[in-house]
Amino acid sequence: MSQLTFRAMTQDDAAAVAAIEEQSFAMPWKREDFWREAKNELATYIVGELDGKIVAYAGAWVSFNQAEVMSVAVAPELRGQGVGTILFGELIKAVKARGATAITLEVRPSNTAAIKLYKNFGLRSVGRRKGYYLDNGEDALIMWNTRL
Repeated sequence: MSQLTFRAMTQDDAAAVAAIEEQSFAMPWKREDFWREAKNELATYIVGELDGKIVAYAGAWVSFNQAEVMSVAVAPELRGQGVGTILFGELIKAVKARGATAITLEVRPSNTAAIKLYKNFGLRSVGRRKGYYLDNGEDALIMWNTRL
C-alpha cells in the first residue's frame, strides 16, 4: 500500500468526503453538510489520503473537554485493512489537541466491526438510544471513553 497520510478537512474536500459517506451510510450527509462542517468552529474533521485521493474521513465536535464523534468512514475498497484503526487514532489525537479528555459516539449494535474498533480505543457501551436510526428503527449503542 502506498503512504496513507492525514490532514485537516477543508471545504474543498466536501465532495470527496460526501462520496465516501454515500457509500457508507443508509442516511448519508450531503456535500453541503461537509462544506459547513469544515468551517464549523466546534468541528474537527480529518481526511485520509492515498496517492492524492481522499479514502477516509472522521469528524467530531469538541465542546469544553468532550468530543462527540459525528462520523467515521473508509472507502469500501480499503475496509478491513487497518485504515479505520489508524484513522480513529488520528481523530483522537486531533480532539485531544483541542483539549478533549473524553469522547462519545453512537453506533448501530449491528455494526460489530465498528464496535470492536471503538472498544480497542477504550470506549465502552453505557446505554442505548431506542429507535435512534430513522431508516430502520435500530437502536444506537452509546459509547464513552472518559479518560483519553
